[in-house]
Amino acid sequence: MTDSSQENKLILAGGRTLAYATSGNPSSTTVILYLHGLFTIGETSRVSRVIASKDVHYICPTLPGWGNTSPPFPSVSYADCLTGDMTALLDHLYPDTERPPIKLYVAGGSFGTVPAQMLYGASYDKFPYGRSIAGVLLMGAISPFRYHKGYASRMDWGDYFRVGPIARWLPFRGILMNLVTFWMAKKVSTVENAEHFLRELIFDKMDEAEKEEHAKWRAREGIAEGETERRMASNIVRSVATSWEGFKFSVSVLHSDWGFRPDTLDEEHSRPLVTLIAGLGDKLSLEAWSRYLAGTYQNTKLTVFPGGHLSWGGVTGFTSLYIMTPRVLYVSSLLEKQPADESSSPEALKTTVEAKTRR
Repeated sequence: MTDSSQENKLILAGGRTLAYATSGNPSSTTVILYLHGLFTIGETSRVSRVIASKDVHYICPTLPGWGNTSPPFPSVSYADCLTGDMTALLDHLYPDTERPPIKLYVAGGSFGTVPAQMLYGASYDKFPYGRSIAGVLLMGAISPFRYHKGYASRMDWGDYFRVGPIARWLPFRGILMNLVTFWMAKKVSTVENAEHFLRELIFDKMDEAEKEEHAKWRAREGIAEGETERRMASNIVRSVATSWEGFKFSVSVLHSDWGFRPDTLDEEHSRPLVTLIAGLGDKLSLEAWSRYLAGTYQNTKLTVFPGGHLSWGGVTGFTSLYIMTPRVLYVSSLLEKQPADESSSPEALKTTVEAKTRR
């Protein structure tokens, strides 16, 4: 697998910049497009051995407003900015082929599931590569708040104010976001501070089963204790080194028009399987949001793992596609549409699986 994990920059029409990293075979027409979550960037410095063994082109862009990617122009919606950026990026990486030549798998974790869904549901006029989508993977998914009437019903009070209905309607939302940004800037001012923040927010809240599985995964992958946390902390610092715009408009994006209604997608858009992976005790990406999507999209499969935000692997490193090996094999089998090997499938770990196809 070719290693081109170094960050690249593409100058877009109008002078905006799109940062991205790639890995794998750049000539392969099987493409995995991974969209990251909050407080990280598109990077491919450590790729799972399972993914590395496959003839795929892995592309990880940095989303608008994060890292070295410019925020959207004020007159352009987030959804339109995203579809334009991803079209330009794929055109840049596949300049000599007619559209749509590729088999495209779109994946996202946590906040990254929002842009992943925007691409999945976008009109083909705005995202021509939508016709090439062969599968969608949403880990710790977020539902479209505009259409999911009960999205806030299981939020705790903190999230109810930060991202729920109160955050949407408060007249001083801009002031509130500036205050939160000021508070967060202190928390992640250095790699050391960011690592401490990560441990408090996520790693220290892992239950014993999660800690044991994480330790086994580190041993298999040859990753030293603390390396994952350090890498993530470094990416947090890089994600806001240029600006905080990506964070400041993130709540607005959750409540915005994503460019489509999930319950009215046509048959062609509903053709790819949408695979959802959720954590039973995930407090950051609620299981109920994944269940809403599983019941609303036409062609879905939902898997719920015990555990919290780390249970589906999004935070532990799917930004680099190096989550815990059994689940990498399982996810890889979903992307490739091949049955997972019984010895590596997470059947013993998952609590429920629901498959649904409505044509």
